[in-house]
Amino acid sequence: MRPISIYIIKTLVFCVLFGAPTFAQNDSIPKTNKETDTLKTQLKYGLRVGADLGRIVASFIDDDFTGFEIMGDYRITRKWFIAGEFGVQEQTSVEDFLNVTAKGTYFKAGADYNAYDNWYGMDNMIYGGFRIAGSTFSQTLNSYTVYNQDQYWTPQFTSDSPIESSGLNALWVEFIAGIKAEVLNNLFLGANLQFKYMVSQSHPDQFDNLYIPGFNKVYESSNFGFGFGYNISYLIPLYKKDK
Repeated sequence: MRPISIYIIKTLVFCVLFGAPTFAQNDSIPKTNKETDTLKTQLKYGLRVGADLGRIVASFIDDDFTGFEIMGDYRITRKWFIAGEFGVQEQTSVEDFLNVTAKGTYFKAGADYNAYDNWYGMDNMIYGGFRIAGSTFSQTLNSYTVYNQDQYWTPQFTSDSPIESSGLNALWVEFIAGIKAEVLNNLFLGANLQFKYMVSQSHPDQFDNLYIPGFNKVYESSNFGFGFGYNISYLIPLYKKDK
């Protein structure tokens, strides 16, 4: 029995000397859970303001157009933003028998939904949204020609005396789709397409609207319109939230 007792004592001494450090090392390893394994992302909440680059460029290269548009959005949830635009435009439309200048302001208000799931550290947007928009403007008939079918015997009547109709207004709804990419910290470049439907508009006394600021070209046989834009914007961060 004595050899067995000595074997047991040796076994206990080995466990104490070599097993205790092993247990100590296992106790020092932190336990993992979902909170430590999950990489948290903080989203920036703030006001993003910018301008339409297309209208600025067109004002320099197109003699018939002058205008600008400023825009802004504000994040209210992880995916939803309230958004709006304000602009000033002057557009001269030249047709076969008409030369008309539309001049006025417009305002759009609505919301955007970001359908893009960003990777860690990114804050880009692929979005869709809607706007309720309105414009107040004037139309100036710069010149016009009265078409006469009997042109051989009677010359066509042409007038170059401007006729202005002011106090006009229009209301439409707009659906928008676009992208915004963060090219530098808080600086975004974007592009969008706009699909518009005219709800109501007031007309000058002697002719129809050819162009409405904010809505763009008006088609006589349709209430639909289209537009596009290229923009640059900057985000003013106010606070952050975990994604």
